[in-house]
Amino acid sequence: MASLQTLDQGSSSLNASSPDLTTIAQQAQQSSLALSALRGMDRSRALQFMAEALLDRQNDILEANTLDLEASREMAIPELVLEWLKLTPERLQTAGQILQRLSELSDPIQPILNTPSYQVDQCQTYCQLMPLGVIALIYEALPELGAIAAGMCLRSANSLILRGGAEASHSNQIIAETLKLAIEDAGLPGDCLQFLPAEQGDVIRELVTLDRYINLVIPYGRSSLVQQVIRQATAPVLRTAIGNCYLYWSPTGSLDIARWMILDSHQTEPDPVNAIEKVLIHRQHSSTALTMLWNSLKDKGFHLRGDAELASEFPDMFSMVADAAEWNRAYLSDTIAFKVVDSLESAIAWINQHSSGHADCLATESYQESRQFATSINSAIAYINASPRFHRNPKRGTPIALGMSNQKGHRRGLISLESLTTVKYIVQGNGIN
Repeated sequence: MASLQTLDQGSSSLNASSPDLTTIAQQAQQSSLALSALRGMDRSRALQFMAEALLDRQNDILEANTLDLEASREMAIPELVLEWLKLTPERLQTAGQILQRLSELSDPIQPILNTPSYQVDQCQTYCQLMPLGVIALIYEALPELGAIAAGMCLRSANSLILRGGAEASHSNQIIAETLKLAIEDAGLPGDCLQFLPAEQGDVIRELVTLDRYINLVIPYGRSSLVQQVIRQATAPVLRTAIGNCYLYWSPTGSLDIARWMILDSHQTEPDPVNAIEKVLIHRQHSSTALTMLWNSLKDKGFHLRGDAELASEFPDMFSMVADAAEWNRAYLSDTIAFKVVDSLESAIAWINQHSSGHADCLATESYQESRQFATSINSAIAYINASPRFHRNPKRGTPIALGMSNQKGHRRGLISLESLTTVKYIVQGNGIN
């Protein structure tokens, strides 16, 4: 087993003579073609190798992560990012479990789908799922996310280019190199996983404009990173979203349901993907029920903000008034803002204007309200009397997901294996008739 010092020395030598970005993208593209021609069982075997290698090198990875944490604290990195950055044995084991689960899934590539509406006379027309080709993941902190993305791309026969943040440079490097060696040991092309070191400079703008080779860019992190990629990219972008999810607590909804939905949504670790950060309450709710909810949240360590009306009426509960900009912005912390509304219609209008649009919620006992909310809310997923809590490693039978997308373009909602595929139409004829 190579020591961390040896790994760093080898990496420095490699970086000094590393190929340019275009060459890296070309290599990834060629490897994606090779992957798509392999049997599903070959990729399954490589995923098993990756899971074993990740756990075998756990101590080295944690050692590298300690270096990143020490350097980040000296650079005054925000606490939120430090929490995302910090690896634990449990987080690495979860990543390994996801890789193992991916190896056990049936091959998502090349199954024949239902006969499409497009038909050609005297021909048989069908379609099948195919890999996208080359995917670039641009992410901050969250070192294990690179491993999960690598597993999902290999399962779906895509190549992956990783570009992590400088705060996780050591962690990202050792994880990527560990997985790349495992892929090669399994007999698959190692160039299907490419890693761009943070020390290589700001290559994001160049990377996201290599649309000749890169078929999809996934930015993952705070809104500032996502918006930067969206502004600069010419390659297709699958926009992700974290936080700023809304809950409308209807007068028919129970206190217990509303409280559980809020608390459970904040249990996702380390990134609060679907955390309920804004709560709209109907003015018919009694002050007793509201006070019980707020006190229970405070007891759990939450910081509460209110609109001007609530802050004026309940000064003991809300020390700060939520300003106009906060309703559009994710806190990504243990802060929750509350606002009074007059109706379900006004709640829907407010959510559609201000939420991040990937996961919004309703607590109600009215079937009519639930239907109106489900059809009128402009969000990727609507949760009704259900916790929006995000599980990157869910129970068996539920899709493994990298994150959530709020866009209406390539894919929307869970970023699952299906999100990394496309459809090919095949028209089969018998020649000249």
